[in-house]
Amino acid sequence: MSTAPAPPFGTVLTAMVTPFREDGSVDLEAVQRVARHLVDHGHDGLVVSGTTGESATTTKEEDGEILAAVRDAVGDRAKLVAGVGTNDTSTSVWLAQQARKNGADGVLLVTPYYNKPGQRGIVHHFRQVVDAAELPVMLYDVPGRTGSQIALESYEQMAGWEPVVAVKDAVGDFARGVRIRELGYATYSGDDVANLAWLAHGAVGFVSVCGHVLGDRLRAMYDAFHQGDPASALDIFTSMLPAVEAIMGVPNYGATTAKAALELTGVLENRTVRSPLVQLDDPEVADLRAGLEAAGVL
Repeated sequence: MSTAPAPPFGTVLTAMVTPFREDGSVDLEAVQRVARHLVDHGHDGLVVSGTTGESATTTKEEDGEILAAVRDAVGDRAKLVAGVGTNDTSTSVWLAQQARKNGADGVLLVTPYYNKPGQRGIVHHFRQVVDAAELPVMLYDVPGRTGSQIALESYEQMAGWEPVVAVKDAVGDFARGVRIRELGYATYSGDDVANLAWLAHGAVGFVSVCGHVLGDRLRAMYDAFHQGDPASALDIFTSMLPAVEAIMGVPNYGATTAKAALELTGVLENRTVRSPLVQLDDPEVADLRAGLEAAGVL
């Protein structure tokens, strides 16, 4: 029997939102409030400036300010993973170096999107950013957003790269995930509806969106599973489903629904997002509220 890799960035992580003021500027005080809220509710790791952090519309300088603010807010209570993945290698290199200077424990590196560089180009891009980061790296495989997928052969090639220690998997192929784990990577679930299933397939933890309002239950589910009580873990997972479906099961989901959920629970004062995202309208908020109430969040 193989030994599971250790969780390098914690076990319960959320890709945290980036709060904005009504005028669209970054609200660093609210950033810190969300970070503290997450760490107070079951999290031992945070992903900053990922997809849910609207990194596609924040500037490089804002990313640095956000990371520094989160580090100041949580200190050493949680591992911080900075999203540095873009479709431009030089920009990702710059972001990786900034993340190291601003206190990141690691970086999240998504497959280059839109360009569709092919496997040789993907590996070439990763190599340059990994070398620049000088930090542990979590690769992010999410073909639904990027248009490309990391091939198993590429994972095999990168398995010898010491800094590349983890994979956030949003491919949805559990058998493939087991093979990646067998190569030595610590795998993290990148899909809230599959979190429990990923534990059964050897994942070391989650990178959640729903953790913004379900952190304590994600922690309880993780602990129950690892304490040899999968039935209780399933009960906890089932109790979360109405909220998970309300947050993740609609077309306008992600930062939009996470921010609205934080507004409904009183953590945020607004649900402002940056275009091209649009904030939830009143009927969408009503549906979200119904899901959160059914799950006992409200």
